[in-house]
Amino acid sequence: MTVAATTRTGPAPATGTDLTGHRDLTGHRALVTGAAGGIGLACARRLAAAGADVVIVDLRADAAEAAADELGGHALAVDLSDPDAVERIDCDDVDILINNAGLQHVAPITEFPPETFTRIQRIMVEAPFRLARRTLPGMYARGWGRVVNISSVHGHRASPYKAAYVTAKHALEGLTKVIALEAAPHGVTANCVSPAYVRTALVEAQIADQAAAHDLHPDQVIDQIMLARAAIRRLIEPDEVADLVAYLCSPSAAMITGSSVTIDGAWTAH
Repeated sequence: MTVAATTRTGPAPATGTDLTGHRDLTGHRALVTGAAGGIGLACARRLAAAGADVVIVDLRADAAEAAADELGGHALAVDLSDPDAVERIDCDDVDILINNAGLQHVAPITEFPPETFTRIQRIMVEAPFRLARRTLPGMYARGWGRVVNISSVHGHRASPYKAAYVTAKHALEGLTKVIALEAAPHGVTANCVSPAYVRTALVEAQIADQAAAHDLHPDQVIDQIMLARAAIRRLIEPDEVADLVAYLCSPSAAMITGSSVTIDGAWTAH
């Protein structure tokens, strides 16, 4: 039995940025995980604005339904750490897959809970693998598809105390390259978008925790810890990530595959 999306009706999404033909996604169905907030919601809004029919997948049922109401899309409440739940998602018509869902846990390896490490891998590596495995056949049959995995600068660089997150993002980068190589003959591309610190609820919580731990003002945490490596010293906005995702989903990006596009203010240039 598959998990069917709940259809929502609502006003047409606002179109903010350029929606000329090279980014027209009318007729395509996009599945976005972790789409009830943060980067995922920004991506869902941007893809809906480009004409895609968007499926909002999130653990939080009420928030998913609210996002679907806003976008006239579909809501699925799914725990992506449960492989059986992932396998029940209806993927038949999906030709744009955005794997965004994730979480963070900060602790030394000697104190890192193994069950938390496993949960993070399931959500951030195994779920993207399972969703790709189930959406790719349909994409192959139609001769077109886009897989965009939201990675991180931590898919390129390590930081202490983030063993599970860094491991998952490095794995996601590798998975993306394999998908790109296998899918290329079928008109399907696969890429990572790898941002540095984005202004999301997850990062805001990290700022508060770091401020308390180091007795710093939140602005000092951003400047002295999070942005210490960056040449452009500000947080990234979710809409900036979403615009790049939408471009990679567009016909104009047909030759971009197997890539990891950083959006990090030169954080990884060191």
